[in-house]
Amino acid sequence: MNQSQELKQRPVWCLSILCVIFSLLFIISCKSVAVSDLESNDNQDAKSDRLGLKRLIAEKEQAIESYQPSATKTFDILHTDLDLLFDYQNQTVLGKALLTIKPYSSPATELLLDAQDFELKELFFLEGGEQQSLKYEYDEEKIQIHLPRKLTKTDTFQIEINYTGFPERNAGGGSEAITDTKGLYFIDPLDTIPNKPTMIWTQGETAHNSKWFPTIDSPNDKFTQLIKLTVADSLISIGNGELVNQEDLGNGFRKDHWEMKLPHSAYLAAFAIGDFGKVEANWEDIPLGYFVEKGYEKGAEQVFQNTPEMIGFFSELLGVRYPWPKYDQVVVRDFVSGAMENTTVSVFMEELRMTEREAIDSEMDFIIAHELFHQWFGDYVTIESWANLTLNEGFANYSEFLWNEYKFGPDEAKLKLIAETENYFSEAETKQVNLIRFDYEDAEDMFDSHSYSKGGAILHMLREYLGSEVFYEGLNYYLTEHAFENVEVNDLRIALEKVSGEDLNWFFDQWFLAKGHPDLHVEVDYSDPTNINISIKQLQDLRDTPLYQLPLEISWYEEGVRKRKEFMVTKASQQFSLNNESPIELLFIDEEKNLLATKSMELNADQMRAQFQTSKFGIARYEALDSLASWAAVTELESIIAEALEDEFWSVRESALSILQGYPEWLKDTPELARKVLQIAKNDSRNSVRAGAIDALSAFSPDDYYDTFVELAKDSSYLVAGSALMGLVSGDVEKIDPLLIENYAKETNFRMVIPLADYYIINAIEDKGGWFLDQANTISGEGLYYFLGYFSEYFTRFPAAGEGQAINFLLDKMRNNTRDYIRKAAFLGLLGFSDNPEVLNRISEVAALEVDSELVSYYNYFLESLKDEN
Repeated sequence: MNQSQELKQRPVWCLSILCVIFSLLFIISCKSVAVSDLESNDNQDAKSDRLGLKRLIAEKEQAIESYQPSATKTFDILHTDLDLLFDYQNQTVLGKALLTIKPYSSPATELLLDAQDFELKELFFLEGGEQQSLKYEYDEEKIQIHLPRKLTKTDTFQIEINYTGFPERNAGGGSEAITDTKGLYFIDPLDTIPNKPTMIWTQGETAHNSKWFPTIDSPNDKFTQLIKLTVADSLISIGNGELVNQEDLGNGFRKDHWEMKLPHSAYLAAFAIGDFGKVEANWEDIPLGYFVEKGYEKGAEQVFQNTPEMIGFFSELLGVRYPWPKYDQVVVRDFVSGAMENTTVSVFMEELRMTEREAIDSEMDFIIAHELFHQWFGDYVTIESWANLTLNEGFANYSEFLWNEYKFGPDEAKLKLIAETENYFSEAETKQVNLIRFDYEDAEDMFDSHSYSKGGAILHMLREYLGSEVFYEGLNYYLTEHAFENVEVNDLRIALEKVSGEDLNWFFDQWFLAKGHPDLHVEVDYSDPTNINISIKQLQDLRDTPLYQLPLEISWYEEGVRKRKEFMVTKASQQFSLNNESPIELLFIDEEKNLLATKSMELNADQMRAQFQTSKFGIARYEALDSLASWAAVTELESIIAEALEDEFWSVRESALSILQGYPEWLKDTPELARKVLQIAKNDSRNSVRAGAIDALSAFSPDDYYDTFVELAKDSSYLVAGSALMGLVSGDVEKIDPLLIENYAKETNFRMVIPLADYYIINAIEDKGGWFLDQANTISGEGLYYFLGYFSEYFTRFPAAGEGQAINFLLDKMRNNTRDYIRKAAFLGLLGFSDNPEVLNRISEVAALEVDSELVSYYNYFLESLKDEN
């Protein structure tokens, strides 16, 4: 019931003359006080108004000052021609750039180019076959070039610049997504690090390619390009576009010519140089290359095996054929991001470098799909400014959902979507900003869970609202209309409005142009089972967050048949009647998890068990099992655990096995359950589920399954074999055959290494310092993160095995590793040695060099505590 309906009408004619007289007498008697009070109140109100006005002015002035517009286009680079040579000793780039340029609109006499940390040699103006030197000013970031005359948009000219680039100068900074800003990276340039190949690779997003060539380093300028790379004959280069020529220079060198005939933005220019192996594939007439360190080709063939199918799927889905002449994927060492979608050549972190056996358990389709989708959303159609970043990253994020949905089914896709929404909700606890925002301090600030995770979730809601057919038709229009151009968020809205015939300002205003998300409280009234009432309240702070319009799906089951109704939430508090007629015992709100909203609803454990047993959607069953586990609803969990172990959705089976690790007595009480888990360990179709079953058996009774673990430790899957080996070493020491364990000492996969490390520590085997150091120098990425805890513990327990070398290794990782989580793990490992004042000083010195603000706070917290203790 609305507030307006609660007001009762009162007759106004009952006011008597007497009431009026008494009122007048009261006013007269209090006149002197009232006047004083009124004057005081007026003064206070005026003062408050002035302060409020000052604050308002300050806020609006700050908004103007912090506004980050799209770069003004005074010139347009039409073509970039680069001739590059590399000095590995000094880690510099010797370059010659020939830029073909024209004024964009207005006549101009000065040209401004981005060029970070260069030493400039010669600079020429070329036009009509004539060449002349030009005057310029340079401040280490930009070159201001004085043109020989006023040029108009009908004039096309060239600028030639000879320079040396110093990517190592003024390096650092970056963001959570891109952890450094050198633009060009020399990896072990002098070949001094064992087992590490020499490489060069580039990473230009956001404005870092101007560290190695002069350009207009803004996404709203596009050009064609030719990059000529002088490389040793023993090395391979991979660049944008097509390899159109290889020129023999003699003396063991050649010059590779990579040509981009279609325009793209400066930040997408890229190349990689190294001693790579290559796996070749094709999608229709498009050549594909997977480049990895030699010896990993078989693994790359498996890791990237779905690429042709992905290209075909996305091309058909969007109605726009893959727009480029080839697609290469390159795996490099020490990459400063997960991956980068350079036009026709995506570069990936070393976690995708796998042996053939490691690739059996590869789950890298998500990142492969993400970078591939960027070839349409980001490269083919590019944002005009970083304020619109989600038009690149939100779409790429959503592609991971789309590929999972197509290849593995809707439950797998929804599992991914939930993970992304949780990423956003986690960030939203401390940060809520507009998705499209022009007030960022640095473009790197845009690379957050808002642009990625929230952006992808919003696109999914848009698809659900419009329907798939209209949604994809709108994307086709958007891509076709803006091919090789730059866009902003209204271009997407207009495209979708064009095909849907519907005004979508309301959707874009609340989701793209405002901050926050709905916080819904739901109450269901089951008192009349034939006409259930649902109350919805929006609890988000409406001073900063929109009052949302939300299509809300409500579903239920009648004799196993799913029924649904959709309501539009448009008020802060709203009620809906289901008018269901047939009795209903349990309703589902957003059963398919399509809505980006936090939701609170009173449900008991019995209702959640009913959700598990009733819902046809694996993701809803997964939610029910996860909720019951978090509530420690033992009775309900035990009653459905056997059913969960047979669920068709692998994630439900895996979750059930994880729960069993906490209740191993259930296996003892129910032998049939133990037999079921054993069968899963041996035969489940998914290796992660098999590994979970082995972990459950290990928690229950490792000695009873010793022979099973011995056999499964030989499995081709490292997930399975690693869990089996951990099961072996967690059993009775007297039963373990030390020679059997030592047979695995040469393994280098972290899933096998960690059980051995645990075994050596528990059994106090003191001569394994060399093994620990060798493994630490071999393992990388996620595996190193997990291993470093064991590594530190071993050397703190057995310092004679090589404590000094261990400390030096950890300090090196803390200082130089490009992954923040590795630096953090190294720091935590070093704390085990911090009782030594000299070591503590060295830790503090390295901590002082950290640039990541979160890590700085983390380091300071622990270091201050240690200083207080000492």
